[in-house]
Amino acid sequence: MTTAVQSPPRLRRSAVSRFVRNREAMLGFAVLLIIIVLSVAAPWLAPDDPNAADAGNVLAPLGAPGHLLGTDDQGRDVLSRVLYGGRGALVVSISSVTVAVVVGTALGLAGAFAGRRGSGLLMRVIDLMFAFPVILVALSLAAIVQPGSWVLIGTVVFGAVPYVTRVVFAEAKIEREKDYVEAARSLGASEPAVVFGEVLPNLASTVGIYGTSLVGVNIVFTASLSALGLGIQPPNPDWGRMISEGAKVLVTGNPGVATFPAAAILLVALAFNWLGDGLRDVLNP
Repeated sequence: MTTAVQSPPRLRRSAVSRFVRNREAMLGFAVLLIIIVLSVAAPWLAPDDPNAADAGNVLAPLGAPGHLLGTDDQGRDVLSRVLYGGRGALVVSISSVTVAVVVGTALGLAGAFAGRRGSGLLMRVIDLMFAFPVILVALSLAAIVQPGSWVLIGTVVFGAVPYVTRVVFAEAKIEREKDYVEAARSLGASEPAVVFGEVLPNLASTVGIYGTSLVGVNIVFTASLSALGLGIQPPNPDWGRMISEGAKVLVTGNPGVATFPAAAILLVALAFNWLGDGLRDVLNP
């Protein structure tokens, strides 16, 4: 009697099938796809130049002629600025989390296989990074390179690396004790081959799920830094800065200046969390 073993292509098809059937994952994927398409297509979809001011049409209300979402306190089209603002928000959050995941994964694997003294030293460094206020990192970077996208990226990387490192370190310590690792070593596999050829592939789903959720968190975090003036600088559109500027006219002017970028941030953050939760259910059924 023989036992059928699923081939890798069949396993991939099974995972894709579970993903398609998972409502939460598909909802997050669909929302993100729509937002990414709208942001990329902003030059063609935006009704106006996002930086074009019109002193004669300040704080136009929702549905004003030529301005579906109204205008801000400088007469700039809110819809155009929301569309263009999505580009910076997505690029900064995704790129910074990607760097943090790569660095944190490397550090976590190194710590798990470095021996007691090496792992202890690494964890003390990670503890120091946890203790250091990220707002001070942002302020320091802004003083060195001037406020902008690089400040946001550097701050997110510094703040997210310790979390990724801790997750990977804990998971890698579990994996290194499993039979397949001992089998690889008994067959003469080198330590790098064991780490990158055996352990890392088994951590891919955990890292991917965690990284997806981190993007959602950091969409909100980078918007907060931008609202403080540490992110993308005016006149370029940025969701966080739009909220900060719109808060001044929330009651007395056009509330859409603040509420529409805030809604966009909330929707993107929720979508990444939905996608992350869905991926967890799909990859760890």
